[in-house]
Amino acid sequence: MTDSCWSGNRDKIMSLAIAVAMTACSANPAPLSKVKSEPQSQHSRYSTQKVTPATPAPSAKSTTVKNLNFSVPVKFQGKTVYQVEVPNQEKVIALTIDDGPWKPTTTQMLDILKQNNVKATFFWVGKTVQAHPQIAKRVVAEGHAIGNHTWNHGYRKVSPAVARNEIERTARIIYQTTGVKTALFRPPGGYLNNGLAAYAKSQKYSVLMWSQTSADTDPRAKYQVFVKNVLRDAQPGGIVLMHDGGGNRSRTVKALPGMIKGLKQKGYRFVTIPELLAMSQ
Repeated sequence: MTDSCWSGNRDKIMSLAIAVAMTACSANPAPLSKVKSEPQSQHSRYSTQKVTPATPAPSAKSTTVKNLNFSVPVKFQGKTVYQVEVPNQEKVIALTIDDGPWKPTTTQMLDILKQNNVKATFFWVGKTVQAHPQIAKRVVAEGHAIGNHTWNHGYRKVSPAVARNEIERTARIIYQTTGVKTALFRPPGGYLNNGLAAYAKSQKYSVLMWSQTSADTDPRAKYQVFVKNVLRDAQPGGIVLMHDGGGNRSRTVKALPGMIKGLKQKGYRFVTIPELLAMSQ
């Protein structure tokens, strides 16, 4: 082959290589994957097919976590869930905690949960995850499950575009902060008809409501009332509502040890929402 032929071919090969590299760099990254049984209650103010439970908690000092996928069984995708029918009416119950991460309440509740070897499910507001990323990382590192509770915690009717932004923006900050992808969604205030739950269902989220509430948003109630409410209404497969954010939740912190102790005395075992949904299979 002559020098001139080789030079021409070399130029063609290099041009082809550069074109391929530029095409690969400009390709859009794949979007985050999105995944997802009905009464209506009031709340606070303000895809895969198998359940992947939380991994065992790392050291309390560590906030480094592996990617987790809190997915839901097919039968619960796009459905609203208040309570789960469990085999043989086994006494299992799920504590759910809304509106965090929040200072100092979330860390105080984490300490109590850890002392009692209890795992809960936290439904996070996107802007509070953004404000308190280290607390968010600790929640996940200690083995708790996570759900999406929108970015702004609004109650008003919204357009599909706004609903999409509220949920997807929160999903992104949760993933970017903790490595968690979740198919669990709870609408702020428990409102099911303002467009948020509809969008979540369209993306196969499971819309998690509750079968009993601590009523810890009542500004006049003493913390002992929260304990009484939870123990009185406990049922197998139940979902308990309480809050760590959205305001001063010091009374909820005081009530939590009594809730845990009382439920254990009644024979209940604590599970996360993904674990509870898996039991109905």
